[in-house]
Amino acid sequence: MKKYRILIVDDIPGTIEALAVVLSPDYELSIATNGPDALKIVESEPPDLILLDIVMPGMDGFEVCAQLKTNEATRDIPVIFITAKTANEDIVKGLEAGAYYYLTKPFDSQTMLAVTTAALSEYASLIALRQEVRRTSHTLSLLDEGRF
Repeated sequence: MKKYRILIVDDIPGTIEALAVVLSPDYELSIATNGPDALKIVESEPPDLILLDIVMPGMDGFEVCAQLKTNEATRDIPVIFITAKTANEDIVKGLEAGAYYYLTKPFDSQTMLAVTTAALSEYASLIALRQEVRRTSHTLSLLDEGRF
């Protein structure tokens, strides 16, 4: 069984540690402490899910998410914001940027795990559906070339 890979992007070591304690038994983890490093990791080794803080120096999480969602290779990777920004306008902005879900700090571990599991399940279904479409399309193209 494949072990899903999650990228944690946060500039606060305590948050990274708290997430790692909960997630490390079941998932492979990658860590980035800023937006540019996160984008480099995603480009070189695309994760199955990204847990993304918003407030970071240089490039904030909204910008990271927007770049991911405009790139065809990364747009479907689920992004879950985990942030201290609790204002409704920030939540709306995060979801409009393409986030799968928006959790606020301090986060509840059970809620975070439930959302993570749901996002990974949906992403796996999307990947499986794409593979099925490719396989079916290939079969159909062979029929176009056949003579009856």
